[in-house]
Amino acid sequence: MDDLNFLHNSYEAEKEPKLNKNLDQDELEEFGLNPKILIVEDDKVLGLSIKKYLMKTLNCQVELFTNSMDCLAHLMQSPVRDKPFCLITDISLEHGADGLLLIDNLKEKGFNFVSIAMTGFASIETAISATKKGVFHYLTKPFELENLQKLVIDAISVKMGIDLNRLKSNEKETVKNNVAKIIKNIKIESPNPDDMFCQMIGRSKVMHEVFERIKKVALTESTVLITGPSGTGKELVANAIHELSSRAKRNKVSVNCGAIPGELLESELFGHVKGSFTGAISNRKGRFELANFGSIFLDEIGDMPALLQVKLLRVLQNKTIEPVGSTETINIDTRVIAATHRDLEKMVQENKFREDLFYRLNVIPIRIPALKERREDIPLLISYFVDRFSSADRSNTITFSDKALEMLLGYDWPGNVRELENIIERLVILRGGNEILPEDLPAKIFRHNPLATDHYKHIFELPEEGVDLKRVLSDIEDSLILQALSYTDGNKNQASKLLSLNRTTLIEKMKKKALHI
Repeated sequence: MDDLNFLHNSYEAEKEPKLNKNLDQDELEEFGLNPKILIVEDDKVLGLSIKKYLMKTLNCQVELFTNSMDCLAHLMQSPVRDKPFCLITDISLEHGADGLLLIDNLKEKGFNFVSIAMTGFASIETAISATKKGVFHYLTKPFELENLQKLVIDAISVKMGIDLNRLKSNEKETVKNNVAKIIKNIKIESPNPDDMFCQMIGRSKVMHEVFERIKKVALTESTVLITGPSGTGKELVANAIHELSSRAKRNKVSVNCGAIPGELLESELFGHVKGSFTGAISNRKGRFELANFGSIFLDEIGDMPALLQVKLLRVLQNKTIEPVGSTETINIDTRVIAATHRDLEKMVQENKFREDLFYRLNVIPIRIPALKERREDIPLLISYFVDRFSSADRSNTITFSDKALEMLLGYDWPGNVRELENIIERLVILRGGNEILPEDLPAKIFRHNPLATDHYKHIFELPEEGVDLKRVLSDIEDSLILQALSYTDGNKNQASKLLSLNRTTLIEKMKKKALHI
């Protein structure tokens, strides 16, 4: 509840949030793009936090009720019964009908809505019941408000055909503004003790929320599902959960479910007995048994074959394993920590991942943000990796020009922290002892940088009288060449990379067009 109290206090300190100024209200009303959101939650702090957050981040009307009867009475008084809305309801309510019964009542009365159910007491039975009632998503508390916002967008988009992504501020402008704010106080500095947690580094609010979630989760015995893009450090999170738990003195065993062939993975997980298959010359313990009284980390769980998903579900339910070729069961006490970069919920909908296994794994979810979601941490990570890869005498340490650091901050980092680590290591090896300039950076940082060039769609609107295509294309080419040279301070080698040209080709074009900078 500390996180929710913080949100509550911070929101109370503000005035009522205003709707996004980038939106055209008349257009939203005309096309019906302003759906209402109703929240039914008897925890007033949580309910208010959800309401404030959704009002702040989405251009929607949001109303909060502490019991289902008040919500139903409000809807019954509505003059327009078929106006769509999104219902976010807790399943277990102290007063009145529970959330699932409210959903049934609203369906019987013909309301047009999509529902998201919340619960602090997750169970397979409740999840299945919610799914049968047509609930769009079943959300286990505690959860990130950002994740709930994304679910609301998806629910309204899928069920109502309304694109709520239009209601969010322009992503590219947000990136530019965030980077601009960071650059004002740009400084590469070593992380202090508060920025470091179990080999992870982060000063951003989103990373400190992850750190706090890890501390709380570690004290429990619940199954944990870690999600996030590749390269964000999911294994570091699993290590931290184990090291902070009561099982820290026992084994932590890791298995990459995507790296082991399906026909061998069962033996790796559960072991085998002598003679059970060709090459089984002796009994062998599986990873679950080796991790008994400790933890097992199942990385890339989304790549697990369907047959093994069934067997893993049985292990989670019964706490027993059966080695390949054996008829005897072995009792185990192993905490399961799973991770994946895949969207398991989407895989469930596509029948590529078992729904019952997903709910067994997703007891406590932890989402690791992509590096582009926490750009303020990039200078700290750069400093850490430079120190790590520099020699003891510091003779090959590197520094960064403001322009180069600006480029690194603006890059989207599809490979996340792992990609940043690899680039810093490469720069220390190849440019050790020097200041890093923009031309020293990989070309991909220029090509995919929102600060470098804008993506060009509808760059030119064709007038009714037509155009001289050759002249227009020549003018555009001249403009892009001059922009590339300006951006790279006249460095033809780096400008050619920006334009995906050979350096000699660029020079020839400049001579032919008499372009100078």
